[in-house]
Amino acid sequence: MPLFWKPYKSDVTSFLDQLKAARPTLEQEQQAGRALLWDKPVDRDAQAEYREARVPQQPCVPDQRPLSPHGR
Repeated sequence: MPLFWKPYKSDVTSFLDQLKAARPTLEQEQQAGRALLWDKPVDRDAQAEYREARVPQQPCVPDQRPLSPHGR
């Protein structure tokens, strides 16, 4: 291995490293945003009710309309 060799670092990785250095609280902000929108407690009983209430979809949905007197 030559003496001048150094590991490759992509532009994206460099950008993210600079962004994290400029905003040290970035990861905590991301986690807070995710918790606000996605990390919610799951109501297992409600999910079970939703699954039981599902109605199976009919095959060939566009062809379920009745025929008109003039053909299709």
